Amino acid sequence: MPDFGIMRGFNEKLFGDKLVAGQLPTQLGIIGSEEVFDFIGLLDTYPNAAVAYSLRKLRTAFMGSAIRVRRSSDNTEQDIGFVNNELDTSSLTTFCGAGNGFVTTWYDQSGNGYNATQTTAANQPQIVSSGSVILQNSKPTITHTSSTPLLLSSTVNLTNAYAMYGIVKFNANDKELFGDSSTGFGFSYGIYQNANELYHSAGSTFTGNFGAGYGLTFNLLTIERASTTSVNVYKNANLFGTKALNANANFYLSSLSGERGQTYIFSGNLSEAIFYASDKSTSRTGISTNINSYYAIY
Repeated sequence: MPDFGIMRGFNEKLFGDKLVAGQLPTQLGIIGSEEVFDFIGLLDTYPNAAVAYSLRKLRTAFMGSAIRVRRSSDNTEQDIGFVNNELDTSSLTTFCGAGNGFVTTWYDQSGNGYNATQTTAANQPQIVSSGSVILQNSKPTITHTSSTPLLLSSTVNLTNAYAMYGIVKFNANDKELFGDSSTGFGFSYGIYQNANELYHSAGSTFTGNFGAGYGLTFNLLTIERASTTSVNVYKNANLFGTKALNANANFYLSSLSGERGQTYIFSGNLSEAIFYASDKSTSRTGISTNINSYYAIY
């Protein structure tokens, strides 16, 4: 009987602690596998997100699709997944053809099942325009208008310490991005007054130049509540402002694009949105660096 010790040793060297008894490596298997062994997602390094949406893969263990898309030609819907841990734009454009593609569901990659959906066709945000994927900084993005809210399957309670990361470009002022529930006391974050101020509806305003021309620049917006009394807001890597919160300023996330039931629905591009129900101030630099390395924002 031949001695496979040499092959076994090679296999152990190649796969390390992923060695499976009887498994022999092949170049075809290594190259052809969709799972790359050295892939480490943002949520692998910084786990335990409450909710996470992205057009890139964020977690190795996530085996679902990125989004579900409706094509304009016949209103057929199809899930679109990942290739090499990025949105499968080839399948997306093949599915949509020369028409438009609209997002009916943005799947939650946290593992908690808070998928964001919009069942009304006229209100669905867009990802394909006339056969081409909509891009921001050369990466796919989802375009929202003032009538395209994506609503979470259920409300997420972020009332104590929390951190939010949004890859966003505002197209208009007087618009809210991350929104609260229409029931109970909460608040939203948005842009108004020609993008010179970022505000939250619990009573505080962060004054400063958030972005020229209604925030048309592409930004990493970080909202960080590390205490029960104040919140920090960062534009890219810089502190934008620190403000005190009202005593009852709880946050119940129920919409990715404006406060549910209100008129100030977000208008602009959103590529990624990640929420933690805990203090992530010590991880903010690492999370921001990971996001910026992929999107090349600043």
